[in-house]
Amino acid sequence: MNHPSQKKGSSAPMAQQAPSRLRLAVDSNRPLPPLWLALIPIVFLVAALGLTVIWYHAPPHIALVAATAVAVLAASSIGVSWKTSLAGITSAIAMTLPACLILMLVGMLIGVWILAGIVPTLVIYGLDLLSPRWFLPAACIVSSVVSLATGSSWSTAGTVGVALMGIGSGLGVPPAMTAGAVISGSYFGDKMSPLSDTTNLAAAVAGTDLFVHIKHMLYTTVPSLTAALVIYTILGWSFTSSSAAVGSLHIMTTTVQQTFLIQPILLFVPAAVIAMVIARIPALPALFLGTLLGAVFAWAYQGAGLSQILDALQFGYHGHTGHASVDKLLNRGGLSSMMSTIALIMFALSFGGAMERSGLLARLTSAVLHLVRGRGSLVAATVSSCIGVNIVAGDQYMSIVIPGRMYRPAFKAYHLAPKNLSRCLEDAGTLTSSLIPWNSGGAFMHATLGISPLAYLPYAYLNLINPLLSLTYGFTGLTMTSSDDQEQPPSSDQMSYNSLPPTVSGGETSDRDQNEGHPMDKTFDGPLP
Repeated sequence: MNHPSQKKGSSAPMAQQAPSRLRLAVDSNRPLPPLWLALIPIVFLVAALGLTVIWYHAPPHIALVAATAVAVLAASSIGVSWKTSLAGITSAIAMTLPACLILMLVGMLIGVWILAGIVPTLVIYGLDLLSPRWFLPAACIVSSVVSLATGSSWSTAGTVGVALMGIGSGLGVPPAMTAGAVISGSYFGDKMSPLSDTTNLAAAVAGTDLFVHIKHMLYTTVPSLTAALVIYTILGWSFTSSSAAVGSLHIMTTTVQQTFLIQPILLFVPAAVIAMVIARIPALPALFLGTLLGAVFAWAYQGAGLSQILDALQFGYHGHTGHASVDKLLNRGGLSSMMSTIALIMFALSFGGAMERSGLLARLTSAVLHLVRGRGSLVAATVSSCIGVNIVAGDQYMSIVIPGRMYRPAFKAYHLAPKNLSRCLEDAGTLTSSLIPWNSGGAFMHATLGISPLAYLPYAYLNLINPLLSLTYGFTGLTMTSSDDQEQPPSSDQMSYNSLPPTVSGGETSDRDQNEGHPMDKTFDGPLP
């Protein structure tokens, strides 16, 4: 019996047609470093994170700085200069500087929107419309619709996500569950919207049409969202409106209404921001205008002075209502609240940039690639590499670009259409970024929603189910489309890393010790997350 992925008309199984070892080179003038050397920074990172985060319950910043130093030392032992390592670090950080600017603006937006009564208005109206039993699936659906329209999980979480966290708190829903529902919905739209940066990037890296890519993702994403909604509905039915909960809710709503002027006109501001993003106005200008509108509305409707507005923009909203639960809900936001998160992102990207530029990261990925023996193991290698890069490099862009470039020849070798690769990149790369505390996605969600990724991870069902479904399709062959653009598997030269076309913004791969540039020096010039 022929292999399921075998080309029509061929007589040998595809596993025999494909090269037994898929050659992978990061630099045409330098061989890959030894595997044991590439593992040293990873082992150190895991040990350092375990010691600081798990044992001492400290932030992971120092562990990432120390791991970056170890990665640079490992690179220097194989002749990679400090100048080259520094170039890798700075180019990795530069790639997400726009995202860091978004993070700063979101902090300012949250602070001034609370001061203006915008978030309190959303919370009050949401409490009137939603019941505890149906809140979780409703939160997931609302987040899905907004992110599908905007193509941005970050903008969704920073606007309606913040309001939904407040509504869930008022209804007595555990914050971790609410955050999981918001993130599941937000990343559904981020993954499926043609406006999303990661959706466009995954299609470009894999070499497939954008809408072909989106259509192919329906096979994994829609069942995953359906399963998530079923689970959220089941969880929701465990919440009841007890007399104690009703009393607590009444106190909360009364306190909020006494503190802020609640008016429907305040909903104009978030509606305007969403409309601007849908209209393809870039995220930074849209969020800036939303922040500016919030400041105007804070002055016009809440009577806030310039000093109060500046204080909310810089340090967030700080009120004293006399009720601890209300103060905990509203006292948040501000530019300063995002600085620790931005530092975390930069340190994580420093480690990832040093590992990527030296070839240590490529060595780890190539070791996984050499284990590929068929279609199922190829999909498993791709999914695991995307998750691994998200953990090691700390950025979802790298988790798409690096595995995409490395596994694209292998998918060709097994006559699998490029849309299979692009789907795997999104199933694992895009969706798992928010589950890792030091990843840019996880750090943003933690700072915006106020819940640690480790706390909401068990409830982010879409993000958990989708990679598993992708693996299932890979091993069973379901929806794994064969490619008709190639009659013979590529030669060993075609299987090299450098044979791939540029995937980020059109540069050519070049020697890392020369000053001709590097793929990761380029930034993806599209909508931001």
